Amino acid sequence: MEIRDLTDKTGEWLRGTGKESDIVISSRIRLARNITGYPFLSRSNLKQRKEIESLLRNTIIESSIAQDISYVNLNNATSVDKLFLVERHLISKEHAAGEGERGVAFEKSETISLMINEEDHLRIQVIHSGFELNDTWETTDEIDNILGKRLNFAFSARFGYLTACPTNVGTGMRVSVMLHLPALGMTKHIEKVFNAVGKLGLVVRGLYGEGTKVSGDLYQISNQFALGKSEKEIISIIESVIPRITSYERMARKALVLESKDQLEDRIWRSYGMLKAARMITSEEILQLLSQVRMGVNIGLIDNIEIQTLNELFVLTLPGHLQKLQGCELDSTQRNIIRASYVRKRLEGL
Repeated sequence: MEIRDLTDKTGEWLRGTGKESDIVISSRIRLARNITGYPFLSRSNLKQRKEIESLLRNTIIESSIAQDISYVNLNNATSVDKLFLVERHLISKEHAAGEGERGVAFEKSETISLMINEEDHLRIQVIHSGFELNDTWETTDEIDNILGKRLNFAFSARFGYLTACPTNVGTGMRVSVMLHLPALGMTKHIEKVFNAVGKLGLVVRGLYGEGTKVSGDLYQISNQFALGKSEKEIISIIESVIPRITSYERMARKALVLESKDQLEDRIWRSYGMLKAARMITSEEILQLLSQVRMGVNIGLIDNIEIQTLNELFVLTLPGHLQKLQGCELDSTQRNIIRASYVRKRLEGL
């Protein structure tokens, strides 16, 4: 499979299915692993990085983790291809910006991706639509076990799995849930919720994780540390927190409908009208407009758009996707025009 083959489809995690899918976009689990006998990447030379890449690539392909595994060598990828893969959540920004031999293996539904030579030698990632942490963990654990039989992962009886970043030492696990929380933002309660989350050792990040700002009312909540707790304990903490946040968001939506119905409906319909009529839309604008319309669908105000369509538009209208669809690099003005045109066509007749 080539990267261009992904442009007319999206991953399973954008389907808008699973538990709490009106608010929870996706559930993701990552495991950081390193190979015994090789230094961490920050201390590896080019020869060692190449050996690690070759070893892991061949092991992944030969292990039959999933059907239709594709592999992209990022050292040979264009800047647009790397941006596209970041927007797709198949690789991280750090992985795209790295140097030397590195790559990513992923399967057709994009549920599974394995990053080679990112921050650690290997990052195993599984992502599902909705609030589905147990299923996500079962798949992640199975992949870890399959690869663990073929590879010697760096492990300490005292500390657990050894990783490049101290916050990942232990389980090497990062659990992340992406939430759509427009009403909490509109009612100014979002900070109170996240202050409470922080006291539980969890962290709130933007759409693309660490170092990214919040856009389109999309937030990622994840564990901050991986040491001192088992995988199931980490999952349990997040499983106990997310339902409370979704409950607060639903309460905030009900309050807006009861107390500010006219203003809320005007805001949502204006956003819908912009999406259907605008001739130029920026990246920042599109996320906010889609956020408002998505809430309109979930509160029953708009009934002719599927959540899957809106979820997909959050990704398909990003710069890398637009440039990949057009087959060339575009400046910001060109992207704004093409973005508006693309959305109008997707919503045509609705």
